[in-house]
Amino acid sequence: MSDVEMGEAGKAKIIDGTAIAKEIRQSISQSISSLQSTNPTFHAPHLVIFQLGSSPASSTYIRMKLKAAEESGMTVEHIQIQSDSESGATAGTGTKKLLEAVEKANQDEKVSGILVQLPLEGAGKTEEKAVVDSVSVKKDVDGFHPENIGLLSSRIGEPYFTPCTPAGAIKLIESTGFDLKGSNVVVLGRSDIVGTPVCALLRKKDATVTQCHSRTKNLEQIVSTADVVVAAIGQAEFVKGDWLKPGAIVIDVGTNYIPDSTKKSGQRLVGDVHFESASKVASYITPVPGGVGPMTVAMLMNNTFQAAKRAFESQRAKKLTPLPLELKEKVPSDIEIAVAQTPKPVALIAEEIGVHADEVESYGRYKAKIELSVLNRLKDRLDGKYIVVAGITPTPLGEGKSTTTIGLAQALGAHLQKTAIACVRQPSQGPTFGVKGGAAGGGYSQVIPMTEFNLHLTGDIHAVTAANNLLAAAIDARMFHEATQTDKGLFNRLCPPKKGVRTFSKPMIARLHKLGINKTDPSELTEEEAAKFARLDIDVATLTWNRVLDTNDRYLRQITVGQAPTEKGLERKTAFDIAVASECMAVLALSKDLADMRARLGRMVVASSKAGEPITAEDIGCAGAMAVLMKDAIKPTIMQTLEGTPVFVHAGPFANIAHGNSSIIADRIALKLAGIEKGDDESRNGYVITEAGFGADIGMEKFCNIKTRVSGLSPNAVVLVATIRALKMHGGGPAVTPGKPLDAVYTQENLELLEKGCANLGKHIENAKKFGLKVVVAINQFTNDTEAEMALVQKFALGAGADYAVPANHWAKGGEGAVELAKAVIDACSEPSTFKFLYDLNQPLKDKIEIIAKEMYGADGIQLSPEAEEEIQRYERQGYGGLPICMAKTALSLSDDPSKKGVPTGFTLPIRNVKLSAGASFVYPLVGDMSTMPGLTTRPGFYDIDLNPDTGDIEGLF
Repeated sequence: MSDVEMGEAGKAKIIDGTAIAKEIRQSISQSISSLQSTNPTFHAPHLVIFQLGSSPASSTYIRMKLKAAEESGMTVEHIQIQSDSESGATAGTGTKKLLEAVEKANQDEKVSGILVQLPLEGAGKTEEKAVVDSVSVKKDVDGFHPENIGLLSSRIGEPYFTPCTPAGAIKLIESTGFDLKGSNVVVLGRSDIVGTPVCALLRKKDATVTQCHSRTKNLEQIVSTADVVVAAIGQAEFVKGDWLKPGAIVIDVGTNYIPDSTKKSGQRLVGDVHFESASKVASYITPVPGGVGPMTVAMLMNNTFQAAKRAFESQRAKKLTPLPLELKEKVPSDIEIAVAQTPKPVALIAEEIGVHADEVESYGRYKAKIELSVLNRLKDRLDGKYIVVAGITPTPLGEGKSTTTIGLAQALGAHLQKTAIACVRQPSQGPTFGVKGGAAGGGYSQVIPMTEFNLHLTGDIHAVTAANNLLAAAIDARMFHEATQTDKGLFNRLCPPKKGVRTFSKPMIARLHKLGINKTDPSELTEEEAAKFARLDIDVATLTWNRVLDTNDRYLRQITVGQAPTEKGLERKTAFDIAVASECMAVLALSKDLADMRARLGRMVVASSKAGEPITAEDIGCAGAMAVLMKDAIKPTIMQTLEGTPVFVHAGPFANIAHGNSSIIADRIALKLAGIEKGDDESRNGYVITEAGFGADIGMEKFCNIKTRVSGLSPNAVVLVATIRALKMHGGGPAVTPGKPLDAVYTQENLELLEKGCANLGKHIENAKKFGLKVVVAINQFTNDTEAEMALVQKFALGAGADYAVPANHWAKGGEGAVELAKAVIDACSEPSTFKFLYDLNQPLKDKIEIIAKEMYGADGIQLSPEAEEEIQRYERQGYGGLPICMAKTALSLSDDPSKKGVPTGFTLPIRNVKLSAGASFVYPLVGDMSTMPGLTTRPGFYDIDLNPDTGDIEGLF
């Protein structure tokens, strides 16, 4: 052959696979170092090699691969699983364990490549195929996955990985400088591992390929026409030199052992080609060993490196595919807009933000729970930017805070291509069927499916209700049994013998420790200890635990329980609260993990004993059962916006009664998913937008003083939502009443009234600045707002100290209408946070209450009722004086009086009572006549809600 020179006369040049493989390994090592120098977050590729059994031959091959991986600058892990014969287990046990281990490696982001060393000891072909097929196609560095094999022969696609031996063979041919285009190549062998895939690769190089095997007729004649011979037939020294075309290139893939008495082992390794005779005819030939073998391992290393690069690039890629909006000039009703949009499958939303499939627990097609394990997986990732959305003092209709939260998330995610996750509370059925409506947002900035969002969702509120009421029932039952039994009888019934043995349950052990009794055997307690243990001796006058219901029901604000004759006259007055006011809900929102939630539930104080000691849910004995009822509720729910950006929905504490923020867990998971790796470029950072209830005097204040103290997270900025409508009301406009038409002043331009009302906005800007936060005012535009009115508010806000003031029209335009707001938020988050708390926890409770009243509301001071004074003294005496304050106050005024609009002055804040949420870790004063159970109006929203019997669709829901 004219274009290939022979070596010495009559002797082929040796293709040194060992040397070429070494060059490849060195090149990979240099590439890894180079990539890490420019991308500090790129980790060295990690290869996992699985072995079933302990075959010496397999172990030898694995040692070669381990060494090659280390020389290539990679990390490698060898996982050996006992075969059934080694472990004595039933047939298939080893394979099952191997499949489980492979699946775990598939899901592990740190694993770049997976190799299953074949053959599998003791496994049949079916089992072997199942294991090979189980390897993720994106980690199948051996190239044996059916999808990779299939794509190898495709003219329109490329496999993720090429099988290593065929790839090595092609590399060796190319090392000679020979051009395969138009050449005649004969491949001996038809295995799926070498013969067939090498044919596919040669065809991709435009060679003319003839595939033969041991039974091919006229084989010698066919081989004699070949420019290149690839021998992988599995027969020792099968191809002879006189078969070859002079000057042919010979690639010998065979590994065969023949007897050789000169060798210590009694055998010698040879290929499928008779080397001595072939080397006298061929121009180039690969030796055995030292030819294809080292190249197989080198190409395995190359595939692993390529896998690591692909995974790195994939993780860094912005994967979100927005959903297009069909905007209409006349904005339809919220439900019409919501049902017109087809959501993406929730599994896709999760995948787009980097949540693994095994971290998603689907509740239908469009909502799912996220497993808390994602936090551990991403524990080393830096948090994204953290924005809290609050507002001015609202009208009873709300000013679009939820709508702004969603619109901002849509603008950041769908229009500015940032990772953006909104975190919102789950709406209660109280406002849904009452007056205010749901909390899915509105117009073209909503969470979807909005019907599911506003109705039940994944049942978290029901779980909270069940847990709360279990404790309420347990309290009453305990008081009844203590009132009707002797100490001895009570103790014997609490610790009954089972098969003659008495034991203490887990909460009983906790109570004993609390009492200073270090005994674990009930029979060892003295009579005095047994009585002390068994009798909680609850002071009914101090009992604060109410039952709850997720419905506005005014007739449950005060009830009498225990009227049945079976309760023996032990009646008492109590009440229902709305479910989202339950301390269980606050605990859910403030828990950092499952263990923290369990501990907090146990710490909840329900009353004091007659001796003045706090009685907890742990003392009652049902905290563990409550945790069981809430074990799934602790997982955030993932949904999406109208434009297909992710939303976390979790927990729903009311802001005027409780602390009014979605969960810490949802925020923490979102911040990790939106964050960047150490050393990564800051421009890649994502954004988490979490909503706080009502104005900056309530929800934002509690976010800063309660939620962030527990979470340890520092917000980067606050978005304050203001509307022309609300500001006109604060300027002296007529009352805004749900269900009644707005006065004309709210639909016509009135700059004088608006300017007066801007003082309320100024107060909220001042409040936010006291926490060291950057303030972005979002002027939520309504249909009748004029340019002059928007400009006036914008100018006032900037003059009052806001860092940015941006008109936004996301209700009518979706994310597009909030792009300028999103840009302002990005700018506000570009500088380090200077966040600080409003008060020191070590101050007395009364002082902390007064600081909030003066600094946030503008009060001259506070006035504690005698009952409130007494409660404060008791809580401080019991050791709860260091807790933060959660003010239960009307959201409709900065003062305690909902009718006082604007910026009231010259008032003293009345504190009617003070209650303790020891599990949630705050004390909450009740301001004025604040109720913990809302009531229904004459014309509630449920009048409009119905089910279409023909289609099953929900109608009239906003």
